[in-house]
Order: sequence, then C-alpha cells, then structure tokens
Amino acid sequence: MIEYATDETFKDMVAEGAVVVDFFGKTCGPCKEIGRVLETIEDEMPFVNIVKVDVDECPKTSDEFRVDGIPDLYFYKDGEIVKHELGAISEEELRSIIGELIY
Repeated sequence: MIEYATDETFKDMVAEGAVVVDFFGKTCGPCKEIGRVLETIEDEMPFVNIVKVDVDECPKTSDEFRVDGIPDLYFYKDGEIVKHELGAISEEELRSIIGELIY
C-alpha cells in the first residue's frame, strides 16, 4: 500500500514490517519514474508498505535524514533501516532490494 507521510506520522509508518520510504519532489523527473515503478510493485507485492515523503511538505523528516538529493530511498525491516539508495535506481535493482526485505 502506498501512503503519504507527514512529519507527525512518519515514525509510526516505518515501525513494522517491510517498508520502502521514497523521499521525493513533485517536479523531479527521476522521482516520477521511481514512483511509477513503486505503483507497479504495490500491485504485485501488497505485503510491502510504501511510504512516500514529499521533501517540500515534510521538512522536519527530510532534515532529520539529511536529504539533499532526490529520489532518496530507505528500506526498513521491522523499524530498522537495512539499506539506503540515493538517486535513481533501475526497476530490477529496486525489485531485488525489496525481495531481500521480504525474506
């Protein structure tokens, strides 16, 4: 399921299960491409939560993570960051990382 975080809801949204966090900007081309891939993955892998964080609307969370480039992806498992990827990555790589989260 794709959900949009706020500064207030972010920590609760990543606390359990397999979660992909996508820090993005609305006008960022690579962010839009990652977004399309995540929408496809959402349909295929409903047991993975996808949390999108708009860097302009969530400045506190973005600052906390020191986001200075987008897209910026964090992969959580049961509340812990297990992987971080800055910049655009391929659909194949994204699927591989998510597969590792699940198993």
